Amino acid sequence: MNRQLLRSQLERHEGLRLEPYKDTVGKLTIGYGRNIEDNGISRDEADFMLDNDIDSIESELRRLPAYNALCASRQTVIANMAFNMGVPTLLQFRKMWAAIDSMDWARAAAEMMDSRWARQVGNRAVELSEIMRSGEVSGV
Repeated sequence: MNRQLLRSQLERHEGLRLEPYKDTVGKLTIGYGRNIEDNGISRDEADFMLDNDIDSIESELRRLPAYNALCASRQTVIANMAFNMGVPTLLQFRKMWAAIDSMDWARAAAEMMDSRWARQVGNRAVELSEIMRSGEVSGV
């Protein structure tokens, strides 16, 4: 088989769609005709997408002076939250950000826990708020 010829044909015949869509038989599809409903993705593809998503989140967060002033473990907490809810929603945690600005880590952690997000994610919020409070990661 001529792999390059096949790739060229598939790119032309399938077309590139970067957003999920339903194909002609109603299957959820993305990319160059990848039927993700029946085929899913591989672990390598999932890891690749995760790395790209982390890069994107970090790029957005690097625009925030408060984020840049944090130690690496607290930056990781903020990045984890941003990954989960998106940066615009994270920016709505005004009391948490005010506590971060004043380096009141206990209050920042408490503000994290006093949120709908914490009630939705449960143990994730407990773990992340403890890292925010202490600045240290344990058990990883």
